[in-house]
Amino acid sequence: MTSPDPATVVVPARDAASPAAGAGPAWHMTRRMVLRGGLLAAAAVPAAVAVQGTLIEPGRLVTTSHAFGSTSGPRLRIALVTDLHVRRVGGLERQLLERLHDSQPDLIAIVGDAIDRRAAIGHLDTLLGEFPRRPRTCAVMGNWEYNCGAGRHLMGRLYEKHGIDLLVNRFLDIEHEGRRVRITGLDDLIRGSSDARQALAAAEPVERHLALLHCPVHRDVMGMPREHPVSLVLSGHSHGGQVAPFGRPLVLPHGCGAYVAGWYHRAATAALYVSRGVGTSGIPVRLGAPPELALIDWRL
Repeated sequence: MTSPDPATVVVPARDAASPAAGAGPAWHMTRRMVLRGGLLAAAAVPAAVAVQGTLIEPGRLVTTSHAFGSTSGPRLRIALVTDLHVRRVGGLERQLLERLHDSQPDLIAIVGDAIDRRAAIGHLDTLLGEFPRRPRTCAVMGNWEYNCGAGRHLMGRLYEKHGIDLLVNRFLDIEHEGRRVRITGLDDLIRGSSDARQALAAAEPVERHLALLHCPVHRDVMGMPREHPVSLVLSGHSHGGQVAPFGRPLVLPHGCGAYVAGWYHRAATAALYVSRGVGTSGIPVRLGAPPELALIDWRL
């Protein structure tokens, strides 16, 4: 009896008494076929990851909803918009506009890195022109506005055109359903000149205090005067790692510390929420960190 070809795996036909009798002749699978199938499967995985990271996830805006503060009292809805990195007004930006209009926030906070190239100022102008007009909108500077040469004066003129308050080491107080809320914006930690004492030099203490900071680690070193404790800090900058398979970022930009995304609570300091932001920086890829619009309902 001759042995089968060592390059061939033979799968015999089923026994005639089995339910599959008569289903067809025996079939043969060569080892070469097995290896080829394995190689194709191995190649399909990174291809699928590439499609997800470059074509799907960067353009899929996720809206997250959060509750903060007491269980009763008036609700101040804050829409946290950060790291737009606007390069055009495309599908992602249209999603953002639709969600902003639908969610009816009381306050929109633009927390830095709206652009990362000066030539994109016109696209940001177009986008801001379609923001909802009802809520108060505030903004702070990020490192990229400085990096690209836009600076606080150019950004300030653009924001002023659209009725947006650019808070660079300054505060403003708003009234919401009989409650007073202070909003303090500090200059960027990396490229700016942050000065919390200057920001609040002429301020009286208030009970409810919101701080807008681009870099999340800024929360730990903001130097807020003791008589002006902060209730809530909103931040961005991290992009959630941007490429974070299984939720683990491969790299975080300087200014994040250990803060990646979501809520951070620590005794004797303000609660911090870090958004994954909307756009991308460096490479147009997101994996495990989809774009985010965070809606925070603060019960005052």
